[in-house]
Amino acid sequence: MGAIGYYIFYGINWIITLLPFRILYLFADLLYLILYYFPSYRRNVVAANLKNSFPEKSPEELKRIEKKFYKHLADLFIETLKLNHIPKEQLMKRFTVSNLSVLDKLLEDKRDIIAVLGHYNNWEWLAALPLYTKYKTISIYKPLQNKFFDRFINDLRSKHGMVLTPMSNIIRELINDKKNGINTISAFISDQTPIRTEIKYWTTFLNQDTPIYMGTEKVSSKYNMAIVFFHIQKIKRGYYNLNIELLFNHTAGLPEHLITETHVKRLEETIREKPEFWVWSHRRWKHKRPVENE
Repeated sequence: MGAIGYYIFYGINWIITLLPFRILYLFADLLYLILYYFPSYRRNVVAANLKNSFPEKSPEELKRIEKKFYKHLADLFIETLKLNHIPKEQLMKRFTVSNLSVLDKLLEDKRDIIAVLGHYNNWEWLAALPLYTKYKTISIYKPLQNKFFDRFINDLRSKHGMVLTPMSNIIRELINDKKNGINTISAFISDQTPIRTEIKYWTTFLNQDTPIYMGTEKVSSKYNMAIVFFHIQKIKRGYYNLNIELLFNHTAGLPEHLITETHVKRLEETIREKPEFWVWSHRRWKHKRPVENE
């Protein structure tokens, strides 16, 4: 989409998202029908991912999860766009945070933190985190190819003080902040799929061979950062709670792959608990693990 198409989209979105949530969720209900029934969105991908992840579940159980996922996906789309207009007071009412004492104690000790999370529940509303902590909050992201939508998404995410940094720049960002005495918490999305040439490590995740980015382990251990897990729970429609769990206080010198295996396992536990809230439409398993020579 070029500049003209983007500005048409932006104008329509700007007007529509002025509407209250109760009206926007009517749009979400309609969007669910479009995503799931006609023309539908990646139904084959979602069905295959669910079947391979939960071979123990019946077709009826998988179908129920599938429908719940598409309803949540429609809500997520509307809720993300609503960041354009939602006041910070309302956002803090709808996106609450538990266990802030974990961050307070680490900040008292002047520790830098990596927070790991997945595409689970409404991770986009993590844009509210700077409203809850004195840490400089950094979100690691992969720039979109479309520069207009890249700027649009970044503007939404940074509205309340979140700093957006590409993975290629994170080390430089952390070094500069450390020199200036600024303590940071950097959010790493742990379920991204590496491009084939960047795959360094494979593990078993949701019953399947899965390549994992090693950024969390490499960066945290190099600078002895603490690691927390962000567990975003859906309380009810339009309301979420972020529970902060300490995984590692210190990471320097830990056994290789322990950090990676720990946060991957914790994300899997979360998904298995309420699978409908993970983004099953991603082609997470498009790469196959090479067969090692005997």
